[in-house]
Amino acid sequence: MSEPALVVAAHGQFGWLETSTGHRARFVVRGRKLKVVCGDSVTWEREEGEDRVVIEAIRRRRNALCRLAANGSTGETLAANIDRICVTCAPEPKPDWFVVDRYLCAAHAIGADALLVVNKADLPSGKRLEEIDVYCKAGYAAVATSAIEQHGIDELSTHLTGGIALLVGQSGVGKSSLLNQLVPDAEAATANLSKASKEGTHTTTASLMHALPSGGRLIDSPGVRDFVPAIGAGTTIAEGFREIAARADNCRFTDCRHLQEPGCAVVRAVDTGDISPRRYESYRRLLRTVERWQP
Repeated sequence: MSEPALVVAAHGQFGWLETSTGHRARFVVRGRKLKVVCGDSVTWEREEGEDRVVIEAIRRRRNALCRLAANGSTGETLAANIDRICVTCAPEPKPDWFVVDRYLCAAHAIGADALLVVNKADLPSGKRLEEIDVYCKAGYAAVATSAIEQHGIDELSTHLTGGIALLVGQSGVGKSSLLNQLVPDAEAATANLSKASKEGTHTTTASLMHALPSGGRLIDSPGVRDFVPAIGAGTTIAEGFREIAARADNCRFTDCRHLQEPGCAVVRAVDTGDISPRRYESYRRLLRTVERWQP
C-alpha cells in the first residue's frame, strides 16, 4: 500500500491523483461501490503492467458537500475536505437570496469558511447590491469582483490562499469567468485532462482541482457550479444564520426554535429591525424544509 494521495480530478470511476511529492498518476477505482470525488484523500496501489494506479479506499473525510436529492435526502457527494465555499452572486441574473442563504448555511454545516463574491461589479446595477450590507452586518466577508475588468481578482485570490475552495452560485453569475481569471490555464488544464484520460465523453462531467498562484486550490465541477446543497438532519439551522445564532442565548427557552415561542430574542430582533425580515423568512423556510425530511 502506497502513501495517501489527493484526488485532483474525478469523473466516474476514473481520474487523477497527486502524491505528497507532487507526482500525478491516472487512476481507476476498484469496485463500483467506491465513489471518489475531488478533495478525497485515498490509498492506492500501482497496477502491474499498466500506466495507471488503482484506488483501494477513501480515507476518512473531514467533510463533504452533497447535492439535495429529489426526495429531500442527501444525494450525490460533489466534493470532500472543503475549507472554503465562495458563494457567488451578481446583479444579473437577479439574485435569489434564499439560495445564497442556503449555500451559507451549508458551509457552516460542514465546517467550511464562507465568502460572498459579488461579481459583475462593472455593471451599473452592480455598483451596489444593498442586500450585501445585510450579510456584512451579520458578520460575513464579501468581496466585489469583475471578471471583465479584472477588478477584485487579487483580493479574491488572497481569500483563497491555503486550503481547498469551491465557487458556487446561480447559473450565469460568472463563475467560469472568475475561474479563468484566477487560473489562467484552466481551460488548457481541462483539455489536457480530456486528452490524457482517454476516457472519452466522461471528461465532460469531470471535476478538476486547480492549483492557485496564491497557494490554495480551487475545485471546478459542473456538478458543483449549480446545485442545491443538502443540509443533513441534525444540523442546527439557526447556527447557520450568524445573526440568529448571536442572539439565541438571550431567548427565554434554551430549546427555542425562534418561531412563536414567548421571550424569543430573535423574533424581538426581527421586530426591531436588527435582523433582516427577509433573512429571518429564509431561516423559517430552511427550517421547515429540513424538518420535513427528518425521521
